[in-house]
Amino acid sequence: MMALFAVEAILLFQKLPLPASYEPIAWVVLTVAGYGVYAVSVRYGERRTPTEIALRPVPAELLIGLAIGAGMFTLVFATLRLTGAYTLAPGTWNDWPTDMLSALRTGLAEELLLRLVVFRLLMRVAGLWPALAVSATLFGAMHLANPHSTFVAAIAIAVEAGLMLAAFYLLTGRIWMAVGVHVSWNFSEGPLFGARVSGGTEAGSAFVSGPVAGSPDWLSGGAFGPEASLPAVIAGIALFALVLRAALQRHRKAGTSSFHFNE
Repeated sequence: MMALFAVEAILLFQKLPLPASYEPIAWVVLTVAGYGVYAVSVRYGERRTPTEIALRPVPAELLIGLAIGAGMFTLVFATLRLTGAYTLAPGTWNDWPTDMLSALRTGLAEELLLRLVVFRLLMRVAGLWPALAVSATLFGAMHLANPHSTFVAAIAIAVEAGLMLAAFYLLTGRIWMAVGVHVSWNFSEGPLFGARVSGGTEAGSAFVSGPVAGSPDWLSGGAFGPEASLPAVIAGIALFALVLRAALQRHRKAGTSSFHFNE
């Protein structure tokens, strides 16, 4: 339970005043420091090596996750375009380094909180299925405060991201693939395609896109963005099922009795 101190550290970091010019880099550095706090907490609090954040697999698993996240959102957006639910036009993109750092920070911070702390500890206490349900519900509920959010949007986030990202953690026993998917999805959705990311807008993007006037919100996601759309939910559920099945198969082949690989 000492891993909870990592979350407290990140919350403390968020209150620190930062110069605007250094803010993107500083947030990434502080988030990485949160992982350091997590590692120390696990090492001395749980008295084990934090294999879930082992550094050697980072390049391969992060790159795979980045590719999956980009491919998944591209497929979702292509579906929205083919159904006539979304527009697409060239944009102006001058702040791509800041956008990259912002996506990286969000992916790292949210995966640390939701998957390494909430989901992992719930799984130890209650088992796989309750942990999946509760952590996904919490992830969706966290987005209720976002601009243009609705209960439908929160449910969509819980299903397509909360469940799917947990499945990637189960597949590898590490967090890096889930981080890659999370980062790449957000980056593709906002800075690249110019759509709203969980209700928020981008200052600049390679393209500019939005729902076609008159298209139903269940199809386009409405003002919240593509994450609340039916194509995104279907893609998220499908990927969750495939990855979870692979994780369960790997688990059975290993001959272990539970998913508690991080005790």
